[in-house]
Amino acid sequence: MIEIPKVAIRGLDSGVILIQGGMGACISLSPLAGAVASRGGVGTVSFVGLDWVVKRRTGRTVSHHEAARLEIGEARRLSGNRGAIAINCMVLIEKTYIPSIEGAIEGGVNAIVAGAGLPLTLPEIVGSAKAALIPIVSSARALKIICQRWNRYGRMPDAVVLEGPLAGGHLGFRAEDIPKPEFRLENLFGPVKKVAEENGNFPVIVAGGIYSREDIVWWTNAGADGVQIGTRFAATHESGASEEFKLAIVAAREEDIEVAVNPGSPSGMPFRVIRTSPGYIQALAHGRPLRCDKQLLLHKGKDGRQTCLALEGYDAFCICNALASAAGVNNTSDLPIYTVGTNAARVDRILSVNELMDELVGATP
Repeated sequence: MIEIPKVAIRGLDSGVILIQGGMGACISLSPLAGAVASRGGVGTVSFVGLDWVVKRRTGRTVSHHEAARLEIGEARRLSGNRGAIAINCMVLIEKTYIPSIEGAIEGGVNAIVAGAGLPLTLPEIVGSAKAALIPIVSSARALKIICQRWNRYGRMPDAVVLEGPLAGGHLGFRAEDIPKPEFRLENLFGPVKKVAEENGNFPVIVAGGIYSREDIVWWTNAGADGVQIGTRFAATHESGASEEFKLAIVAAREEDIEVAVNPGSPSGMPFRVIRTSPGYIQALAHGRPLRCDKQLLLHKGKDGRQTCLALEGYDAFCICNALASAAGVNNTSDLPIYTVGTNAARVDRILSVNELMDELVGATP
């Protein structure tokens, strides 16, 4: 069996084998992240909705800061202090971005993975904390902008995740560009690797469409320093996905997976879903009037007031409620939308993290 090398990332005490993708809302929580880290990977907690999770678990209402601190601490405990724990943060969710990062640092997080927008001020937010900083990009241009801005802080990324168009969730491409050959992950990789080499030669982690051990070996041989895998971990026993979500992944066929645009995510970014998701079917039929009770996707409008993106005339579904329902943590009757990567159609059973890690990387480190 070909040995898969560990990824050496500055700021982490030891090399890691792979990164488990951050899946929100509430899919990648401490049980999943801790299990992945215990097997030598980077286990990732998504920051979306952590306050909901902690309230359901403890009965206490806590701040976003405190929720992140508690969830990261629990993931570290469950990992047995092996591997590494990361928090995945979305720049787009302004309301919780900074408090969650600060809370995660207090909780002892090893790495901060940031996407859904360019994390241009991340070094300033983190300050002197020792956590590895790992932006997510979809192009060399985006990485170059990040490096130029971070250079003002005397900092470069400790690694970068290059996410291609086959990933689940929000995609960093225009919908019309997703099928074009020039946007395939293997064609994006070379230019991104070059930018990383020119700015300290930090590791490049590839994501989007990585499914098997053979894929990991292929990318390692092609020059990637590591991989990030999301959807396969969504279909594990330790995942925070509802049982209905997991079974929908197992049942999904290639023709069941599509990119939602109109109706789509209120962010305006293409969003890959299982088209048989109850909430998506409802959205296609315009069967639910938009309302905003979670208040996550607020941004400051021209009039200076905080407004939900979904209520600004864009033909969108309420993504906050749809994803909360997909994880079984919603406090409303809103129907779920299931987001997956393209290779979800290859998943034929629900596994434990141990079984999946055995398949992907072999023996326990």
